[in-house]
Amino acid sequence: MELHATTILTVRHRGHVAMAGDGQVTLGTSVMKSDAVKIRRLAEGTVLCGFAGGAADAFALLERFEAKLRDFPANMPRAATELAKEWRTDRALRRLEALLAVADAQHSLLVSGTGDVILPTDGVLGIGSGGNYALAAARALCRHSSLTAAEIAREALLIAAGIDIYTNTNIVVEELECKV
Repeated sequence: MELHATTILTVRHRGHVAMAGDGQVTLGTSVMKSDAVKIRRLAEGTVLCGFAGGAADAFALLERFEAKLRDFPANMPRAATELAKEWRTDRALRRLEALLAVADAQHSLLVSGTGDVILPTDGVLGIGSGGNYALAAARALCRHSSLTAAEIAREALLIAAGIDIYTNTNIVVEELECKV
């Protein structure tokens, strides 16, 4: 599924996890808004969630994910898996076109409507139209710089914004301390 109109990046590095998102909202080839916030803190601030894809679809999924977090309060991976199962099997949900990146103090996951719940090996995860550009930049910065997770996430999104026309430089970064 190729989703345009945003970039979300999660970076787990040196004891912190940071999630960054750009602010661009596009309708076709027109920029409709440049300062949207596509990252939310859930579960009393202990879970970060970023979304890419159709805004209405993403918000519907965000609400369902929040409900799953209430059902499984100390188990974000289980909440994500339950959402993915429901998303894949429910007729109405199957039509939703969005991806979620979720992170807590221990896990970073990509959740998709095809039932995928993917834990990246290196703790770096990118979604949206500029996701792969930001992902490549973040991996390089993690290996070859002394930047913090939040600084890497911001710099990688700036690099993606210079390449991807659906990503802008109005970047929001949220960060959590990791548990070992």
